[in-house]
Formats: sequence, C-alpha cells, structure tokens
Amino acid sequence: MQPELLLDARASLGEGPAWHARRKQLLWLDILAGKIHFYTPKNGEGSTLEVGMRPGCLVPAPSNDLLLGVEHGFARLRLPAVADGALPAENLTWLAQPEAHLPHNRFNDGKCAPEGRFLAGTMDTREQDASGTLYSLAPDGRLQTLKTGLKISNGLAWSADGRTLYHIDTPTRQIVAHDYDPVRGQIGAPRIVIRVPAALGWPDGMTSDNRGNLWVGMWGGAALTVWNPISGKLLKSVALPAKNVTSCAFGGDSLNELYITSARQGLSPVELNAYPLSGGLFRLKTAVEGAPTWEFGRV
Repeated sequence: MQPELLLDARASLGEGPAWHARRKQLLWLDILAGKIHFYTPKNGEGSTLEVGMRPGCLVPAPSNDLLLGVEHGFARLRLPAVADGALPAENLTWLAQPEAHLPHNRFNDGKCAPEGRFLAGTMDTREQDASGTLYSLAPDGRLQTLKTGLKISNGLAWSADGRTLYHIDTPTRQIVAHDYDPVRGQIGAPRIVIRVPAALGWPDGMTSDNRGNLWVGMWGGAALTVWNPISGKLLKSVALPAKNVTSCAFGGDSLNELYITSARQGLSPVELNAYPLSGGLFRLKTAVEGAPTWEFGRV
C-alpha cells in the first residue's frame, strides 16, 4: 500500500474529495484559495474552477450540478460547459444561509448520506469558540440541526447499512457514532467509539469501506489511519509524504482507489522542507471496496 502522488498542487487547504461517478472524475477543494479542482484519472489531467468564496465541501447533484457547503450556507452550483477558470456569478444559487449571522464561522466538511440528504458542519475560523453546528439539508429544502457546540466539525461516514453515522469534532480527538434514521434524517445520542492518541495527530476527514472500517486523514500526523469502530482499535497506518493529511474518498470503477488530500496551511519552513509534497493529491490502491460518494436528492 504505497501512496502515489497525482498532483503536486501545493494546496493551502486541500480538502473535501468526492468521486463523481457520472463524470468519472475526482473533485476536491482548496478551501482557502476558493477553488474546486477536477482530476480525470483516464488522462491524468486536472482543471480548476474559482468559486470566489471559501467552499468547505461539495457533493454531486442531478443535472450535472453540485451542492456546496460554502461560507455561511448551502448553495447549488451549475457547472459551466468548461469547468475551468472563474465561475460565473449567475451559476451559484443560495439554498439556505443558516449562519449568515456568524461572521467568524464557515462551512467545513460534509457529504451526502446514502439516502441523499446533505450533511455538513461548520467551524469557528479562529478555532476558539464551540460555535459549530452539524446540519442536514433534505432535497425538499428542509434544514435540520443535528448537533451544536462543535469546534471543528469534520469527517463524516456511515456504516454499510446506513444506520450508523460516524462524526469527528477534530479537537476532541474522538470519533463518535450516532444511530441514524434514514427516513426522518435524525440522529441518536453520541457514543465514543474511537479515541485517537495525540501521537498520531488530529483526526480530520474520513470515509468507510465495505468491511465497516473507517479511513481517517491525520492532520499533523503525515499518515492515513484505518480503524475498526466496533473494537476501537487502530488496524493500520499508511505514511504519506505530506504533514497535514486532510481527507479521503474512494473512487474508480471498482471503488478501490482511495484519493487523499493534504494541506500546507500552518506548516513552518522547516516542516515544508521535510514534507515538500504537502498540499498534493494522492491515490492509494486498496484491497477493499469503499463507500461511494452519494448524490444529493434521492430521498
């Protein structure tokens, strides 16, 4: 299991990888640069769409649209014919802005549940206050608040049957599980299933595989970790040549290729010299089938 560098993108805050099955592309973000990146494995080419604000997460939607958690709310993005360059302002439509009154907050990690709701959480950009919230947006436009009091709402993943939601609030160094109701889109009380030792770094973005294990990017840990949420045990750690490993998503026709994002944010010159590929996009070919990137709007 040797990670392969796909793009030495030098992203400030590479995040939010999502496999777009219909486009056969890996979509990912540089949050601080306000960019959506598109990578096509077939030819190894990439392109960039400048959003004009900080997108925290994205998910595919019908009609070749994307849904974004961006700045203080949810928006629908209509992809232009050529997804490269600056996004025309008229291609972005706001759906909900639940945190327009919180200037220091922004949306961070998010993804669709198996039934098609878009779950996305927020964070205090100063990383001081527990002002973050985890929201759920249904295709009919109904917005639910699932959790409050979060500092850095981060990785989301579901069990294979869709009945358990896993969630990370990074500063806690914990992965918690909630019973998940796909009919009502509601969650049960949290229970801690994994405690991440400080020596490994900070748990960031996350996905799951068909064996029920969780794959977690380690901010500051230069590694991707794999955990069994039933036993709480660390199964493996895969080293990467990037200090801040931010998130991961399975893609490819067989969903056995893990795409991994990373960041240069906060690294000193000494750390950048030791990890010059920080901010790059990587791929890891695995022996398991991973969770797909579910599409918005199928409830």
